[in-house]
Amino acid sequence: MKRILVIGGSRYFGKTLVTRARDAGHRVTVLNRGSAAPPPGVGRLVADREDEEGLRAALGSRGFDVVVDQVCYTPLQAAVARRVFAGRTGRYVMTSTMEVYDPATLPAGPHFPGPAHAPAPAATVSATATATAAAPVTEASLDPVRLPLVPAAPGRAPGPAYAYAEGKRRAEAVFLREPAFPYVGVRAAHVLGGGPAEFTGRLAHYADRIGAGIPVAVHEAPYATSFIHHQEMAEFLLRTAEQTFTGTVNAASHGALDVIALCEAVAEQVGRGPRYRVVGPGAAASPFSFDRAYAMDNGRASALGFRFGRVADWLPGAIAESAAAPRAAL
Repeated sequence: MKRILVIGGSRYFGKTLVTRARDAGHRVTVLNRGSAAPPPGVGRLVADREDEEGLRAALGSRGFDVVVDQVCYTPLQAAVARRVFAGRTGRYVMTSTMEVYDPATLPAGPHFPGPAHAPAPAATVSATATATAAAPVTEASLDPVRLPLVPAAPGRAPGPAYAYAEGKRRAEAVFLREPAFPYVGVRAAHVLGGGPAEFTGRLAHYADRIGAGIPVAVHEAPYATSFIHHQEMAEFLLRTAEQTFTGTVNAASHGALDVIALCEAVAEQVGRGPRYRVVGPGAAASPFSFDRAYAMDNGRASALGFRFGRVADWLPGAIAESAAAPRAAL
């Protein structure tokens, strides 16, 4: 049995992580701002993670075998956690994201040697008009400690996508630069499944539009991207908490998928063929349509003993859940 603190853990796969850890026999506590009560058998601490003194007061003399940080988005939050939990935990697991690899939010340089450019666009959009496959990125493709402290590259507006990706990269760097405890950064693929629990609405975007005959905005030659089922993500975090390895690790189901293949999978579930509206390179498109490559390699996690599922096996069920979930009209 381990003493596990989950920072966040009040929704989606964080809730699943909490209940799975509890059911596995661990002593689980959640820490958040009090937005939701934990499930039975789980302890609760209320604090604002950015309020260092308030966080110390809420923790008191408590220590933990593992901290799983579900809601670390900025280097400030990471720095507070690094100071507060030094000497309080034997292991720190931060849920990061595959967006740290996104070439569209990265300054050029040797810290990201992976492919960053799309090929010449195809004339039409179809299953055969997608971009040539690029090698999946490994954890070694990005060292956030080596990133230059500069704003977004010229021509790349520091919008929400940049802020999210850069915040996660800088948070990882805080923990990696001078480790105060054994640290793991889990770079999660796009998490899907769970119907209404999947609060981002990205899969619902496709189910709604294709079902209603509304065109989906896609790039002319979209690259494949990585996905993981929400239950698989929770299980991976729990197994990571129970193990001893350190460093960054990619978490993704087997089988990267481009937006055209995703639309075709949705069409099979909703009984209506997809329609497309093609956008140019760099233009905004529907979620999961990418004009650059950064699908992830899951080799390290697999070598550590985690058995990922296949996107093709769980995606139909995830789409069906999303299509059946009640929501406001378009």
